[in-house]
Amino acid sequence: MSAPNLPGEPLVAVRNLHVDFPSATGVTQAVRGVSFAIGREKLGIVGESGSGKSVTGRALMGLLPGSATVRADVLRFGTTDILHASEREMRTLRGGRIGLILQDPKYSLNPVMTAGAQIAEALRAHSRLGRREARDAALAALEAVQIRDPRRVADAYPHELSGGMGQRVMIAMMLAPNPELLIADEPTSALDASVQAEILRLIEELVDRRGMALMLISHDLPLVSRFCDRVAVLYAGQVMEELPAADLHRATHAYTRGLLECLPSLDHKRERLATLRRDPSWLAPHA
Repeated sequence: MSAPNLPGEPLVAVRNLHVDFPSATGVTQAVRGVSFAIGREKLGIVGESGSGKSVTGRALMGLLPGSATVRADVLRFGTTDILHASEREMRTLRGGRIGLILQDPKYSLNPVMTAGAQIAEALRAHSRLGRREARDAALAALEAVQIRDPRRVADAYPHELSGGMGQRVMIAMMLAPNPELLIADEPTSALDASVQAEILRLIEELVDRRGMALMLISHDLPLVSRFCDRVAVLYAGQVMEELPAADLHRATHAYTRGLLECLPSLDHKRERLATLRRDPSWLAPHA
């Protein structure tokens, strides 16, 4: 079901999102009242493991398991009401208008298909390209992510590629249909530091060049502060604070301050890193 999209409205609107999962002890509230909006910008979603970052991204794409209960006042992408969209509408969004880059290409790419075949398959799912046209477009996509020998990589299987090369293939596959929003869920956590920097520069260049929106899910606060425009800080399924990324070091909420103080620093040596102390008062009651 689609709703009218008014001029000036953000590309993504999420208001009072809740996601619950059944558990052995009852119901686990993974996301509790999360609200944010994304325009043509880079939004960072940060927080500890289990804070609801990835679940929020998957709720937006309709990729949660059938056991999950999702409810919200608003959960919208463009003119599409995610909560009431048909599976056919969601298939059009996924991989077409919304791309998703996962953490480790070893587990995200199909091990029995070549890289080129997977990119071509993604293209044909969202266009009317023939096989030869899709193959040519896949090679162009590999060139766009700065792969020097696209034909060799296109004919390689995922296990024949390094981690950094596999992640470039994943980025090429997600960006080939020219989506409006890219969700990058810890896209560099499985890579070494030098390759991380290359992949992030590549994502930034492609996002800026194409005028896309980006939702970057990460544990890395310094990275997000340099890379994004805004940051939303999640704790236990709730947004504690939202602020410009450049002002992250000036955050005022105790949770954000605690995360920052836990980071090691080369400039300010400490005998012992701080330990985050959680306060029950951080959590607002939600039904």
